[in-house]
Amino acid sequence: MGDGILPGLVKGLATTARSLTRHTHTAEYPDVSPALPPRSRGVIALTEENCTSCMLCARECPDWCIYIDSHKEELPPTTPGGRARQRNVLDRFAIDFSLCMYCGICIEVCPFDALHWSPEFEYAELDIRDLLHEKDRLGAWMATVPAPPALDPGSADPAEVTAAARPARAGGGAGGMRGAGAAARPTRVRKESTPAPPAADPTRVMPKVEQTSPVVPADGAEAEQAAEQAAAQGDSTQVLPTVSTDDEGRE
Repeated sequence: MGDGILPGLVKGLATTARSLTRHTHTAEYPDVSPALPPRSRGVIALTEENCTSCMLCARECPDWCIYIDSHKEELPPTTPGGRARQRNVLDRFAIDFSLCMYCGICIEVCPFDALHWSPEFEYAELDIRDLLHEKDRLGAWMATVPAPPALDPGSADPAEVTAAARPARAGGGAGGMRGAGAAARPTRVRKESTPAPPAADPTRVMPKVEQTSPVVPADGAEAEQAAEQAAAQGDSTQVLPTVSTDDEGRE
C-alpha cells in the first residue's frame, strides 16, 4: 500500500514543480485588457449617414432584433423645370442585444457599409431592457471600430484610387471635353440595308382552263360515228348513248 502511494505523491510534486517554472497565461481582467483579434464580434456599430432604410438587415435577421423606422422627404429639383425627388430619412435604428445571436448576417448583407463590428464587449447591464441600443448609442460605437486591414501588396488598386489618379482630359470645360471626345471618336460608317422584297400582288391569276364541248347524247350509230371522229381529231368529248325511258317496259 505504501509502495503505491509514494510514487504517486512524487509524481504529483514533480508536476507542481514544473508548473511553477512556466510562464502564466492568466489574463488579469479587468486590470489588463485582453488582446482581441481584429475580427472579434463585440458590438455592432452604425454609420447613420450610410443607412438608406432599405430594411434589408431587418428582413435577414434570424432573431428579428433590428427595428427601423423612416419617413419620406421630398427634395426640390436640382435644375429649373426638373422633377422633385424623394428620399428616405432614418427616424429610428435600434438593435436589441438581448436577442442578438451575433451571427453577423446584418453586416454582411448591408449594401452601403452602414453596420460594422466593434471589438468592444463591455456593455453589460443590470436591466435587460437597457440592452436595446438606439441609433445614438450605436453611432457612438463607431469610434471603437478598427481600421480595415491593408490590402495585399499584389492586389489591384481600389476603383476610387484609380479614378482619382486618372489624368484630366485636354481642353478643359464641357466644350473642350466634347471636342476631344469628338476628335477621338472614330467615324461611323452606316451600312446599307438590304432592300426588302417587293410586295406580292393581291390579284391572283387563275390558270387557263380549256373549255370542252358539252356532252351530247346520241343514238347507237350516231354515237359510234361521233366517237370515231373524236378519236381521229383527238377530241376529249365523251358522247353518251341515249337512254330510252319506256314506261311499258318497266311494267
